[in-house]
Amino acid sequence: MKNLKSIKTIKLLALLFISSLTIVSCSSDDDGDDDHDHEEELITTVTYELTNGTDIVTLEFQDIDGDGSALPTYSISGPLTANTVYTGAIELLNETENPAEDITLEVEDEGDDHEFFITSSISDIVITKTDVDEDGNPIGIESSLVTGDAATGTLTIILKHEPTKPNDGTSVGAGGSTDVEVTFDIEIQ
Repeated sequence: MKNLKSIKTIKLLALLFISSLTIVSCSSDDDGDDDHDHEEELITTVTYELTNGTDIVTLEFQDIDGDGSALPTYSISGPLTANTVYTGAIELLNETENPAEDITLEVEDEGDDHEFFITSSISDIVITKTDVDEDGNPIGIESSLVTGDAATGTLTIILKHEPTKPNDGTSVGAGGSTDVEVTFDIEIQ
């Protein structure tokens, strides 16, 4: 019985130790730079508008109540056209505010601390970030998306906070924390 009590005590102490590490690591700024106190913004809406002349395709994610009980919605205004070059622009909103707060402006102002990663499961899609931060590193609010042949698959948008810049072009390789991640089912016709 005494041995069982010791095991429970050790497990409890280990749990308390891990919890204290988590609290310390989340509350401290690893690089000591207090110039950008990051107050996490609520992002309720992610819109990715792809334009080629009059061909406009809008991908939109909405989660108006954040972590509330309502399910998020995903909408796409139509299929992408095969073998076409689109100009892309991402907009982030907090629609719990009235009027809606444009979080995109904050991401742009703090471009050195943010980067979008846009990927697709469709191998024929090529996405290039076309805007840069003050150091010449990509941000990804603006992009170029080139489609290939007809296909179906997914398109994922990830916004990273404090990624390593420059990086290998992947969200995993960039590190940092994820501010938002959404995946759309898309079709190229």
